[in-house]
Amino acid sequence: MLDENIARKILGYLPDEYTTVIEIGAGTGVLSKYLLDNEKLDPYFFEIDNESVQYLITTYPTIKEKIIHADFLHFDLSVIPDPFVIIGNFPYNISSQILFKVLENKNKIPIVIGMFQKEVAERIASSPGTKKYGIISVLLQAYYDIEYLFTVNETVFYPPPKVKSAVIRLTRNNVLHLDCDEELFTRVVKTAFNQRRKTLRNAIKSLIPEGFQGSSDIDLLLSKRAEQLSIEDFCLLARMISC
Repeated sequence: MLDENIARKILGYLPDEYTTVIEIGAGTGVLSKYLLDNEKLDPYFFEIDNESVQYLITTYPTIKEKIIHADFLHFDLSVIPDPFVIIGNFPYNISSQILFKVLENKNKIPIVIGMFQKEVAERIASSPGTKKYGIISVLLQAYYDIEYLFTVNETVFYPPPKVKSAVIRLTRNNVLHLDCDEELFTRVVKTAFNQRRKTLRNAIKSLIPEGFQGSSDIDLLLSKRAEQLSIEDFCLLARMISC
């Protein structure tokens, strides 16, 4: 169970301009009750566990019409009025999958405020040139500005987990479309990081057209490793491959 003070602190980062809010993993309602109490908000609550759903309805009767007893990962979000903000203490085992679904619906979701395992939060917010920079860093940062808000110690939970947590905020940037084939961009990023110890020339060899002759700038990029490339660099590689 999450500490009340941390719950209030997380909610303090909610922007005023959006009213529809989705909480993922309502659990025992530590965050939910504050969302329900805010008359300016139109909240929805995802919870997959049967016992938790019954507890929430019994403890907070007004939640009954707004609780969605379903798996967020497989739910059709088109039935929820957009834009909507996503918030939650995300289950660690599916936190990355939640973010990939956010990417699929990025034009409906301007803000995400979530608690993650600290290591995952650091990966999401990491910069090029660091060991933690990877697939999820690039794909999310292509469309969202990432803020690492604060670290959460194990002691604020009951029972305490074995790892620290962290809260981050994702804010949709102004990029409507990347300057390249977006599906190919994703393939390039995933292929490059799947063999991150190799130079790009070897890591993405299967994607490079046979007989390709690149410019000196492209040759320089191909001599680097995936963690050294910016989002713009990956877009350039995708454009090169699509030629």
